[in-house]
Amino acid sequence: MTLATTYDAALPEWLLARLDRLPAVLPTREERMDLVNDLADRNWRAGNGGPFAAIVVDTATGALVSAGVNVVLSSGLSSAHAEVTALSLAQRALGRWDLGAEDAELELVVNWRPCVMCYGATMWSGIRSLVIAGAGPELEELSGFDEGPMVADWAAQFEERGIRVTIGVREEEAIAVFREYGDSDALVYNARGSAGGA
Repeated sequence: MTLATTYDAALPEWLLARLDRLPAVLPTREERMDLVNDLADRNWRAGNGGPFAAIVVDTATGALVSAGVNVVLSSGLSSAHAEVTALSLAQRALGRWDLGAEDAELELVVNWRPCVMCYGATMWSGIRSLVIAGAGPELEELSGFDEGPMVADWAAQFEERGIRVTIGVREEEAIAVFREYGDSDALVYNARGSAGGA
């Protein structure tokens, strides 16, 4: 067997075709989450991965820096969650691994609380703000995904590291996406057969 030496993940064709039509500026958190919920809904219907999306924006100006969706199924990579994709694309666009360098005030906007993997990815990215639609049990209850053993004080841990957390932006809209996903016959992926992650 030859050992692999590279790996990559790309945005799905439907999103690539739409990138030039995404708003360049999203002034409000509601507008940002509206885009995230729309991308999440479109993503699972296209079969690329779970109903998850994330964007990185400049907190002050609302300028869109990157957009990502879950591409676990289309890439064959379990780490290709929406947050990891959006953060990685922002890092590529800006040419640095630390998204908080040069006093940048960047915000990650996601349609639910991060899973355990994305919790770490978000924490170490340098992002200064995290905005999520919700953090309750609805995602797991409606979709069948297992987001992992998160620590009870996960938001406080972000805050202690200088990452502001905002919860509850367009929560009902996010839940509606999860409900439709859960009611469908879409694959809830996991290497052990029970559930997967965002």
